[in-house]
Amino acid sequence: MSSFTLPDYTLSEQQVPQFQCAVLPQSEKEALKAQIAQRLDALGAVLIAHYYVDGEVQDLAEATGGFVSDSLEMARFGRDHAADTVIVAGVRFMGETAKILSPAKRVFMPTLEAECSLDLGCPPDEFAAFRAAHPDRTVVVYANTSAEVKAQSDWVVTSSCALEIVAHLRDQGEKILWAPDKHLGRYIQTQTNADMLIWSGACVVHDEFKLKALLDLKKVYPAAAVLVHPESPAAVTGIADAVGSTSAIIKAASQMPNDTFIVATDKGIFHKLKQLNPSKRFIEAPTAGDGATCRSCAHCPWMAMNELQTLDRLLRDETYRAGCEIHVGDDIGERAKIPLDRMLAFQRGV
Repeated sequence: MSSFTLPDYTLSEQQVPQFQCAVLPQSEKEALKAQIAQRLDALGAVLIAHYYVDGEVQDLAEATGGFVSDSLEMARFGRDHAADTVIVAGVRFMGETAKILSPAKRVFMPTLEAECSLDLGCPPDEFAAFRAAHPDRTVVVYANTSAEVKAQSDWVVTSSCALEIVAHLRDQGEKILWAPDKHLGRYIQTQTNADMLIWSGACVVHDEFKLKALLDLKKVYPAAAVLVHPESPAAVTGIADAVGSTSAIIKAASQMPNDTFIVATDKGIFHKLKQLNPSKRFIEAPTAGDGATCRSCAHCPWMAMNELQTLDRLLRDETYRAGCEIHVGDDIGERAKIPLDRMLAFQRGV
């Protein structure tokens, strides 16, 4: 086997943009949402949004016949919807996944500056070198990767199906090359005991949740259940009452009997959690610090770029819109679709 030294691809504070949504009066928000709804209809477009984007954008997606969910379900909804134009409120890899599954449709985002720290932390050329150094391994990549990285993989997985798929591969005697999230990879490795070689990337949001601060908060709310996304460090997932994807966290909050929850994932999810569970209390799990002392403060700065104002500009300004279209080359798209389809077939039991 070739030797390969894998550096740490976790983004530094300097690599993470500082972004805050503009604060608008409620009357202005309502007028803007009405205007956006009209323009969506005129364009024949459907809006799909991730749980982590602004709550006003989530509400608008649902009110106009669109959809709010996790990244894979967003892409599937866009694929199956009759609209020929899909607007993706999320981060770039989500727009690319929607385009890969719907190559004949036009896919736009409010801004292509909305990146993902996991995607940025897994450059395609460097990943190709890592993969080439370990040709005996089955390549499994998380959905939070570029189309170019997906095109190099055997399987694409989401946090909701990764455990099951890796366990299946383990049972087939496969050794895994995993990318890009080290925390999710190690969580899967611990749960499945699979032979995994793990890329060293991390989400700037989930990487900042801290055990000691969480234990201190748990003392204040001893009856609270702790819900954790598996992109979080092992010490944090280790004390969770439930570990799972965004959809799994929402489901757990609805089904568990607790009336208070400490939630370790992007705070954007609180909008949907509170909508579905108005009588329950949701508390943010503590991160590394406040303001300048943390990279994300529990909210992805790239997700925050999906503002009502940016969405409105996308729909009214044709020149701006042209610069916000997602393009995936035919060759890359076709190769990336293979591991995505393999995952979807596995989930269907095919």
